[in-house]
Amino acid sequence: MVRSALLTGVLLLLASCGALTSPVVVEETTAVGEVVILTMDANTIRAANATGYEPRTLPAIFSRTAGVAGVGVGVGALPPGAYDPEDRPEALTTRLPPAYAPGPYRLGVGDVLLLATPSGIGTMEQLSGLLAAQHQRQGYTVQDSGAISIPDVGRVQVAGLTLDDAESAVFNALVAQQIEPAFSLEVAEFKSQRASIGGAVRNPMVLPLTLSPLTLAEAVAAAGGMTAPERDYASIRLYRDGELYQIPVERYLGSADLQKIALKAGDAVFIDIEYDLASAEGYFAQQIELSKLRQSARTSAMEQLATEVELRRQELEEGRANFNAQVALDAVERDYAYIAGEVGRQGRFTLPFDHKATLADALFSQAEGVPNATGNIGEVYVLRGTGDGRGIQAWHLNASNAANLVLATRFELRPNDVIFVSEKPLTGISRLLGQVALSVAAVGL
Repeated sequence: MVRSALLTGVLLLLASCGALTSPVVVEETTAVGEVVILTMDANTIRAANATGYEPRTLPAIFSRTAGVAGVGVGVGALPPGAYDPEDRPEALTTRLPPAYAPGPYRLGVGDVLLLATPSGIGTMEQLSGLLAAQHQRQGYTVQDSGAISIPDVGRVQVAGLTLDDAESAVFNALVAQQIEPAFSLEVAEFKSQRASIGGAVRNPMVLPLTLSPLTLAEAVAAAGGMTAPERDYASIRLYRDGELYQIPVERYLGSADLQKIALKAGDAVFIDIEYDLASAEGYFAQQIELSKLRQSARTSAMEQLATEVELRRQELEEGRANFNAQVALDAVERDYAYIAGEVGRQGRFTLPFDHKATLADALFSQAEGVPNATGNIGEVYVLRGTGDGRGIQAWHLNASNAANLVLATRFELRPNDVIFVSEKPLTGISRLLGQVALSVAAVGL
């Protein structure tokens, strides 16, 4: 009877003083100054997050990689090649010489003239050895003076004359010496006018110009033909009167008019190979060998580089392990928030490196959530001291409406924030009754 009466009296006393009603979680006046209570919504969260804060960053060793800067060991300077690169030319240009129409052959120094006379008596015997035998033939070389010297007749100027004009000059000279002018004149050897051909031909040679004009095709044929292996890149170059002319071989072979170009005294024809296939093959073979050498050196350098990368990786792993050990020993300065009240686990919540944590991060990771049986999800507070240290701001989250939990994911924590979750009213009554029961049991004893 005494125990029952005592328990009833305690309950009436608690009811009269308000102990059975909802507990007061945050009062507006405290020992640390005035408390401003703000309902947590989009606007108040925006203002709270505007507070300046830069999270602590990880050491630079966590952002470094094991890659090695700089240039690896290579083969070094290579010796110069035996062949220079031979670039294939574009389409060869054509540059033709001015039109040239050869006239009659004109005698010149070095030509050998043949003077032929029929057999005879009388006046013909006066030519000494010149006209002494039947069908006598005697050769006379045009001398430096441009004349030929005929015994008993004298010197006759023939240089620069056509063969017909030279016959007239000899005729006049014979008449002047009262010698019967019965003779014929022809060129035995053509030596005064020549053209040359060389380059990619079988037999480079010097060709005389004769009474019949010498064409380009005849000169090539006389030299045994072309030997250019790559006619697409060969050309016929003609040096004439100090000028250089060029005819691509392919164009020359397809044009009869180009093959009939007449050569003149002093012309030099050269079959030129613009692209040397043999040199190109030598160059490419050389490049293959150099490539193999570079590849071997590159393989060696890569092996050396891999070794250096592995050493750097071990260095980074050791440095990071040392830092993690310092963190585990609480030897690294960190920022914290604090969790109290009716949560799964009260304690200190460490703010992360390099990014900002939210109220949801603290409640549902570090604090392990709010227990359904005892925690009052409608009374969640974040307490933050003002900058002057004379007051407190308290943001109240009423998560009894589950949609408001989204606000917890947007509210950013700052160093030294305090998160507090109230207990349910019935939880407080249950705990109070348990304490009263213990007290009554103690009295009974």
